[in-house]
Amino acid sequence: MRLLRAIRLDPSDTFIFERAAEPGELTVSGSFMFWDDDAQALQGKARAAFRSGFLGVQSFGWSTLVQIVEVNESDRAAAIEALATQLVARLGAPTIEEARRAAEEELAFASSLCSHALNTLIAVHRTHRDGQIHEAFRSLRPRSDAGQMPVFSFLEAVDDAPAESIDLAALGRRDGT
Repeated sequence: MRLLRAIRLDPSDTFIFERAAEPGELTVSGSFMFWDDDAQALQGKARAAFRSGFLGVQSFGWSTLVQIVEVNESDRAAAIEALATQLVARLGAPTIEEARRAAEEELAFASSLCSHALNTLIAVHRTHRDGQIHEAFRSLRPRSDAGQMPVFSFLEAVDDAPAESIDLAALGRRDGT
């Protein structure tokens, strides 16, 4: 079975988000974290999490990029239990059984995003329009003509995502960091 795990290519997640997901932890989309929020009013780190974060099931931290990985059934079961525990403790789910069902649905959705090759990176762009949260997922992989890549390099991502720029330095100053 395939799921998504947090990956940290640089330290930026640690200052973009209030809490960063731990590298290697399994993740879900996390859009449920914003159901009761006014997305237009979100500012700073909360806005960054809304727009581009995947939620770590153990840390409840955010990751900008996730990687498609193969997991076994015990890893999946542990992720369900971790997320269910978080849903009860942090979000007030009425029972652990209901939280497990919700966690299973979230992980099933995450698994549905794993149709690409193993180790493909996935990014999300989340928006709010017409009273609903919309998510667009994109895969990031080297072009076929990229050849062998060194440990550190820059690679143009070819996709249809909307153009967007974020001033990370200004974002950090607004949040007092």
